[in-house]
Amino acid sequence: MLDAITALRDFVWGQYLLIPLLLLTGLFLTILLKGLQFRELGPSLYLALIVRKDPEGDGDVSHFQALTTALAATVGTGNIVGVATAIALGGPGALFWMWMTGLVGMATKYSEALLGVMYRHTDEAGEKSGGPAFYLTRGIGGPVGRYLGIFFAVAAAVAAFGIGNMVQSNATTTNIEAAFGVPVWISALVLTALAAVVILGGIRSIGRVTAVFVPVMALFYIVCATLVLLVNITAIPAAFVTIVTSAFTGTAATGGFVGAGVAAAIQFGVARGIFSNESGLGTGGIAAAAAQTREPVRQAMVSMTQTFIDTLVICTFTGLAIVTSGVWQAGGDGSDFTQQAFASALGNIGPAVVAVGLALFAFSTLLGWAYYGERNLEYLFGRRAVFPYRLVFIAAIFIGAFQFSLEAVFTFSDLANGLMALPNLIGLLLLSGVILRETRRYFRENPRSARRSGNRRVR
Repeated sequence: MLDAITALRDFVWGQYLLIPLLLLTGLFLTILLKGLQFRELGPSLYLALIVRKDPEGDGDVSHFQALTTALAATVGTGNIVGVATAIALGGPGALFWMWMTGLVGMATKYSEALLGVMYRHTDEAGEKSGGPAFYLTRGIGGPVGRYLGIFFAVAAAVAAFGIGNMVQSNATTTNIEAAFGVPVWISALVLTALAAVVILGGIRSIGRVTAVFVPVMALFYIVCATLVLLVNITAIPAAFVTIVTSAFTGTAATGGFVGAGVAAAIQFGVARGIFSNESGLGTGGIAAAAAQTREPVRQAMVSMTQTFIDTLVICTFTGLAIVTSGVWQAGGDGSDFTQQAFASALGNIGPAVVAVGLALFAFSTLLGWAYYGERNLEYLFGRRAVFPYRLVFIAAIFIGAFQFSLEAVFTFSDLANGLMALPNLIGLLLLSGVILRETRRYFRENPRSARRSGNRRVR
């Protein structure tokens, strides 16, 4: 079964299908929106981190809580293990292609969030539901939109048990056992119990927890990674040169590293970049739809900062730690590269820091993806499916810690991610005119001072 899944994964993520579609869609949206992610990054960060909420908006959680829910889902093992395995398989050049995925992915994330808010609806419990399943169905319309929406919802519900569940619990319990000697069943039980307390409370509970938890865990990891880079500070310039040059020339065999071509750097850099920031998967639109906001564009600006923080900041710290320390040259599957890099700089405390960071990241991802999965199950089967889904999702956290190898869960997650991305990218292209029209309207009606304050100009 693993061989079959791997073959299908390689086809979906091959150089002729999803990778060019992801990059070209992001590039197309970047050009269409005239580089909005670069021009409006400052105001967007201001809205996300300073203004934080729109008290007059209609929704379930604040701007900031919607952002931290999305960050909770994306800042996970992909930022630690995913970056490491990308470098192990594609060489240091893979990090460059992760950056490119993040830069164009900000436009993709913006577009997903905008459409998520525009086409959201209120369910029978009074909660907002949105995301690709809804904007494919309601925005495109007809049988094509309906079938694409169903395809996405099924893929997302399945992916929730991979990227958002098994990957997180498996990688976390394995690393905790290696770092602290804690048996897998104990850490799995604790992780499951803590997640259950929050998940059963729904999006408002998730939003309240992530608003506090996500900034703390991100700051903890960045501070520790900065210490590693300070130890290896003289190697940083050479590391950037290696990353950029190997992105276009490949990486020669050195030490235990068997070498990697340009195609491998692109494939694994893009795949792991998408695994980490989820731009193109459509999940950003699901979280954005829950936000209290009157303006789709304003929430889209907030949402696109998630890709910047995830890939251009956190993944970069991990990648530079690995490259500057030189541990990638030893070869292997990369699963322990980050621990080795931290250990080389911080001594015995290094692996413990990574294990704690991984546990925090994984816990947050479980929360965000539990919400993503339930929204898509509700789209397929109605509100009655939500509570049973939450119970099954919680049970899978514990089971996933034991039943799957890291290779298997990453392969499964890559495939599920790809199957989500295909209908979503088609929808973004078909609805690009709506995205442009709504963006132009908002910026025409709102001067920069109004955008920064979060208030619309009175006309």
